[in-house]
Amino acid sequence: MAELVADLSAEIDVVDSMVAHLPESGWFASTPAVGWRVIDQVAHLSWTDEQARVAATDAAAFDDILKTAWEKPATFVDDGAREEAAKPPAQLLADWRTRRRALMDALLSHPPGQKLPWFGPPMSAASMATARLMEVWAHGLDIADALGISNEPTARLKSIAHLGVRTRDFAYQVNQIIPPAEEFRYELTAPDGSVWTWGPEGAAQKVSGSALDFCLLVTQRRNPADVDIRTEGDDAARWVTIAQCFAGPPGGGR
Repeated sequence: MAELVADLSAEIDVVDSMVAHLPESGWFASTPAVGWRVIDQVAHLSWTDEQARVAATDAAAFDDILKTAWEKPATFVDDGAREEAAKPPAQLLADWRTRRRALMDALLSHPPGQKLPWFGPPMSAASMATARLMEVWAHGLDIADALGISNEPTARLKSIAHLGVRTRDFAYQVNQIIPPAEEFRYELTAPDGSVWTWGPEGAAQKVSGSALDFCLLVTQRRNPADVDIRTEGDDAARWVTIAQCFAGPPGGGR
């Protein structure tokens, strides 16, 4: 758990360094996500970190949040981020720094084995930390693309890739497709040249290639045609076109 939270903190620091000294005009630059500016990306991260902190520390308060969410499921998350994005950039950044520290403290102190409530199924503190790491990396990439910054891949991608593997069936389900019964084999080349693997050796359905590109694929930050990912088997080839490790309805892709 401590290692996961340390990775989350390191990924957050990368994003913070991108925006900490931005002129105000930079905050309003458009990102590759249609309708999202840099300030919207940070606002979304700040808002979601606060919801996760409440989930980790006050189940009754989070239940109230869920009731509100079900009253307007299509707009609840975006409405929350929109309120955050209305703040002056300096205040938004300061609030995010406070919220994310509180979230990481809450995750580290959360009782082992006790699930956190969430907008989807309840999850462990480790799963929450992994999900936050994925979101920070993905939204940070949008910010980096908007600002023309190169974001170097690290070993932290392994947790994001693992989430992409674990959410294989979810991607089918949100697209109203019955997941295949057969497990896939995944072989991904890490930034240091080593190979990360999941699934049984010799499986007929196989996904292989760059770990970075796999993470770009499952977070839908790049088009499947533009990533170094290879497949063997019809089911694996189909999955690559719908892969999605983030919650919510099917993404529109890039």
